[in-house]
Amino acid sequence: MATVMNHCTSKGLNLWRRCQLIGLLLLSAVVVNAYAVNVPKIDAFPQPKTEILSVNSSSFGAPADFVVTLPHDYTVHPDKRYVVLLDLHPRSHLYLSGMHDWMSHNGGWPWLDTIIITAPDGHKGLGELKSAAIEKRGDQGLLDFFEQHLLPAIDKQYRTNGFRVFNGFTGNAGLVLHSLLNRPQLFNAYIAASPVLSDDFAFVLNDAPKLLKALKGKQRLLFMSTSDSDFEQRQLDSFAMLEDMLETHVNAQLSYKIKRFDGSYYMTQPILATAMGIEMIFNDVHTVLAADSVVSQQGTGAILAYYKRLSDEVYGFDVPAIDSLLALGASFANDNPAQAIAVYQDTLNAYPKAHTAYHALAMVYADLGELTKAITAEKQALASTDHPFYQHKYTQQLEVFQQSEK
Repeated sequence: MATVMNHCTSKGLNLWRRCQLIGLLLLSAVVVNAYAVNVPKIDAFPQPKTEILSVNSSSFGAPADFVVTLPHDYTVHPDKRYVVLLDLHPRSHLYLSGMHDWMSHNGGWPWLDTIIITAPDGHKGLGELKSAAIEKRGDQGLLDFFEQHLLPAIDKQYRTNGFRVFNGFTGNAGLVLHSLLNRPQLFNAYIAASPVLSDDFAFVLNDAPKLLKALKGKQRLLFMSTSDSDFEQRQLDSFAMLEDMLETHVNAQLSYKIKRFDGSYYMTQPILATAMGIEMIFNDVHTVLAADSVVSQQGTGAILAYYKRLSDEVYGFDVPAIDSLLALGASFANDNPAQAIAVYQDTLNAYPKAHTAYHALAMVYADLGELTKAITAEKQALASTDHPFYQHKYTQQLEVFQQSEK
């Protein structure tokens, strides 16, 4: 009897515990659901737009569907044109678009707003073109596809500014170097992370001495890297050979940087190379010439000429000299305000909408006690920008000038 009672009691307790558990789960579901309903959905960050670009070619049957990621402001600024970056690895799409968003959201610094293009996964025709470039000396079918089909399709569909970057890891990095040597005009900049070079991959080592000397046209930029990871050990001798060739057959038309990421993981290499490569490629766009630099010491004309060369011969798009001119002007502001004013006026002659130059000019006039001129210049600064930060800054400064004039 006791055994039966204990069994019944146990069954009752277990049933009660199950009921309690079910009740708690239902209550939790209600609370979570209520929380979800009450918390508004927040789209904190603009999302990049991704679409497919189908490219046809006489080299293969089915179209190749390339993944295209547009900068988040692409539709906001219909007159703006963009850099293009191509990577042949299908899985590079996510890390490249994420890195680009992070490295460009502060006004395109250090990565200028860029259209990211990545290749389809497993496309037979494209794979055959890559294999031929790797295995058949002199075969340039892949480069013909780039020049005759892919790049024109990109330029036709999207607002590009003419500056192109070719990015690659391991075997694709070897093809990046193959492209640089054989068809340098296709891209302006090349990033080769841990390139495969052994067994004369894509005939890079065999052709480099002759083709490096033959580089002509606009300056090309190359960032090449490797590390001492286990997977890269068999490539290090070949990498060193190419490094020696670059030094021996130096060409003024090629600006390059070589980096070792020793001690880091193999799969980290494309991330490191992309970040450092982008910094190297756009360094001259972002670097402000010091007032005591060789160029700046020659005056505003030399600064403008320097940036015209960068614009025409390196990047192919306008690289403004404004910040470097302002740095020179600021160096005169205390001891030689007349010279500072002359520099700022030269800046405005070259860039009539340079709001920062108007503001700098206003500050010099204010220091000289010429408040009427300061107010006029600050009003011009305010009228020359619609950026909320600068509008607020210039409005506050204008109020200070106007109060001081009373």
